[in-house]
Amino acid sequence: MKQATVKWIDGMRFVGLGHANHSIVIDGPADSGGQDSAARPGELVLTALASCTGIDVVSILKKMHVEFDSFEIGVEAEVAESHPQIYTKINIEYRIRGKNIPTDKLERAIKLSQETYCSVTNQLRPSAEISYRYKILE
Repeated sequence: MKQATVKWIDGMRFVGLGHANHSIVIDGPADSGGQDSAARPGELVLTALASCTGIDVVSILKKMHVEFDSFEIGVEAEVAESHPQIYTKINIEYRIRGKNIPTDKLERAIKLSQETYCSVTNQLRPSAEISYRYKILE
């Protein structure tokens, strides 16, 4: 079983500890009593999405023997106007840099992540329309 705990520090600041025993600081914005000193929970959701699919794609590309120089993922999201202000639309952009990146292998790796492996994508998909695109930079 996976687990996590958060401990209140002060204001709206917490320290979270995941099942892998790594900690992370979370804070709220100043207008809600926080100090704006750390990531907000919603930001962590988008970061989790980007890193989850990123880990998948890198792992798959390595198994396909695709070499690249750099790889990053940008995520943009629209939020519902009323509470609980869930993400309603999310766009993921994969940016990979390298020479002779095979488009078919990159597309396959992204599709496998999006449709099969990325648990965060699949948790968000029921409430958010998720789209993606990629850029190959040489």
